[in-house]
Amino acid sequence: MTTTTKTYQRFSLPQRLEHILMLTAFVILAITGLPQKFIGQPWAEIMIGLFGGIEAIRIIHRTAATILMLESVYHLVVVIYKIYVRRISMTMLPGLQDARDFWGLILYLLGRRPEQPAMGRYAFDEKVEYWSLVWGTLIMILTGFMLWNPIST
Repeated sequence: MTTTTKTYQRFSLPQRLEHILMLTAFVILAITGLPQKFIGQPWAEIMIGLFGGIEAIRIIHRTAATILMLESVYHLVVVIYKIYVRRISMTMLPGLQDARDFWGLILYLLGRRPEQPAMGRYAFDEKVEYWSLVWGTLIMILTGFMLWNPIST
């Protein structure tokens, strides 16, 4: 006997592409940014050489930074559109229920509660991760601009 399980599509294709683009840009920024920060270290010199030299790694890094910034602007426009035009509720905003869910999970993990708390579409840890990405990206963009344009800043 076969049983069929119902699956739900959590993210649309554009949202999944957005995730892939953000992840790719972030990883490229990390891989190309760290050797520039620690230039002179043997491992950094090897990585810079693998990318074709310092100018090549800088071009790759700035291209990934531009992609990350454009992706962030796109995401902001999509969020504003969903909130103000489509009137979709802001389920990614943390609330009091998230604090209750966090505390309930702690009690469950300590054996003080028989079952895990039932959470909404997005659990508190997913909201923390999302807002960490938002603030981290904002800081990366601001500091990146400062490093990219040191005379202006």
